[in-house]
Formats: sequence, C-alpha cells, structure tokens
Amino acid sequence: MKILYFAWLRERLNRASDDVSPPAEVQTLADLIVWLRANDEALDLAMANPKQFKLSKNARIVPWETPIADADTIAILPPMTGG
Repeated sequence: MKILYFAWLRERLNRASDDVSPPAEVQTLADLIVWLRANDEALDLAMANPKQFKLSKNARIVPWETPIADADTIAILPPMTGG
C-alpha cells in the first residue's frame, strides 16, 4: 500500500510517501491512521488532531470508515489555508 503525504505534512515528515504493509486487522482508513501513528512518532506528532485531515483512496476523497486493500494508494491531506 502506498501512503502519500501532502503540503506541510510532507515537509514536516521530510518525505512524500511510504510503502507500508499493515496487518490484517487494519481494514479501514481510520484503522490505518491509528496503525501509522502508532508506528511513526513524527507522523503521530504531526497528526495530533487527526480528524482535521482529509483522506483519499485511489485519488478520491472518502470517509474515514472506507475499507482499504493492499493495492490502494492512500493520501493524507492536511487542512489548507488560503490567502
């Protein structure tokens, strides 16, 4: 599974993506975020308020309860500001 990071999240993590293999019990995007944060201190700190992030599965914004599969590409989109 490919995880993509965007905007300030990418800059804070100092990487644009990760390839991960979550365990079988990780079945939804919400499960995935919990698992990613538990295994990556930098991501955990950056996502201190996780529900402010949008999640994308295969280039479509979807709810956090969306099921996932190994071949998916997941994007984590931080809140944006305009000006």
